[in-house]
Amino acid sequence: MGPIGVLSLQGDFREHLEVLNALSVPTVRVRTPEDLAGISGLIIPGGESTVIDKLSKIYELSIPIKALVAEGLPVFGTCAGLIMLANELLDATESQETFGGLDVVVQRNAFGSQVDSFETELDFKGIARKISAAFIRAPIVSSVGPDVDILSTLPNGQIVAVRQGNLLGISFHPEICEEYAVHEYFVAMCRTAKFAASN
Repeated sequence: MGPIGVLSLQGDFREHLEVLNALSVPTVRVRTPEDLAGISGLIIPGGESTVIDKLSKIYELSIPIKALVAEGLPVFGTCAGLIMLANELLDATESQETFGGLDVVVQRNAFGSQVDSFETELDFKGIARKISAAFIRAPIVSSVGPDVDILSTLPNGQIVAVRQGNLLGISFHPEICEEYAVHEYFVAMCRTAKFAASN
């Protein structure tokens, strides 16, 4: 398996790199189109989705990432990363675009401001134990298409983790809770994916 890329334009990409390093998974900081060559997966971190959108265009990463998503590269989006993978946003800013791929509708700041952040434990389909999750100005998946698998919900039924094929999107941050299980889940996706790193 080739390295897993972490989109390193803005947001908490360093924390994702630290988790992957702790799991002894080779990594690449993705800042240019050339950094995408040979990767077996890509993580889109939390941060500001509007800024990630703008910077990905400035650094000419938007079109190559969209192409890799379409080709089946495993991609894992956390918080803003989930927003970037959604096909539709309920409250996008004017001119905001996403990479797309996930047949979901996402509401961006569903939990309000920074002061409404919280930590909890969640059941996660495919992980044997409860996982730790931090919600920081988190988005919510408002609806899912027929091919989307719901992996985790809050007690009130709000959807906070989904998977569609090789795409994984979550509303929360496991990487700041020293929670490695979701990253292990994604690494396993990368290992078993039918994706040829021909780029």
